[in-house]
Amino acid sequence: MIREFEKLTDSEIDLMLKAPVLVCILIAGADGNIDKKEIKEAITLTQKKTSDTLAAYLHEVSQDFEDKLKVVIQSYPHMPAERGAAIMKELGQLDAVFVKMDRNFAAQIYQMLKQLAAKIASSSGGIWGMNTVTDEEAKYLELSVIQDPMKV
Repeated sequence: MIREFEKLTDSEIDLMLKAPVLVCILIAGADGNIDKKEIKEAITLTQKKTSDTLAAYLHEVSQDFEDKLKVVIQSYPHMPAERGAAIMKELGQLDAVFVKMDRNFAAQIYQMLKQLAAKIASSSGGIWGMNTVTDEEAKYLELSVIQDPMKV
């Protein structure tokens, strides 16, 4: 178990582990098409060695990421706008979980989720498939339903 999750309920832990998958589905699926480049970018970022603080969390999240994504996406509406609204609502629940955790750890997860959103958005499209964020992706990119734990 991830030490920082000790004070969380099972459903809160599930949400924390599901959050990167939700961000991937939200951003990559905003235009109605989740492509392999976007999934690969999400997997690469979750497998990337970052701070020691997030190592256990990212290790857990990155296990079978693509399989988790396929399972989770089935539980959401097929239409991008409806799916986006449902995912944003679920991501909004992170604020209540963040306050139960170490503030620095929560802030690092928040920053990682924002970085994940940006990387996925810029991984596909544009000239030669690089560095263009669609209008659909842009409206979700800031993950506005989640507050920065350092500013709460």
